[in-house]
Amino acid sequence: MLHLIPPALARPLLRLAHRLRHRWRKLVRARLAGVSVFVTDLDGRLLLVRHSYGPGGWALPGGGMGRRETPEEAAAREVREEVGCKLEGARVLERLEETISGSPHTAWLVAARTLDHPRPDRREILEARFFPTHSLPEPLTGLTRARIAAWRGKLR
Repeated sequence: MLHLIPPALARPLLRLAHRLRHRWRKLVRARLAGVSVFVTDLDGRLLLVRHSYGPGGWALPGGGMGRRETPEEAAAREVREEVGCKLEGARVLERLEETISGSPHTAWLVAARTLDHPRPDRREILEARFFPTHSLPEPLTGLTRARIAAWRGKLR
């Protein structure tokens, strides 16, 4: 549905929705679940995105899970929606229990590979690029930095 709204209008609406969602989470404290996706290309580079809303900085692609979605299904859907890439070999690395915006949150860390070149939607995602894991861009969001540290620990 978001693709029907012109990018120049969608971006401010997404910023407003992000602020409202943050406040709603603090008020309701509803349990949420989401995925953070470690997408690599054939050279082992990691895909990072810059959102049109939120704290700024580079982040992992991902988002919320539907009630009946598996983490792998949610990862494939989010990456397809955000950057138009098809995932191969998606697998869960870890399940984290945390608090985000005052609400309990289950975060699924999912790793996958793609053969595709990312094409940001220019609404939610302004920029998407692959980076060598030894030379990640700055700034990274705090949550992304923590997720990457957990991912690197799984690689050892």
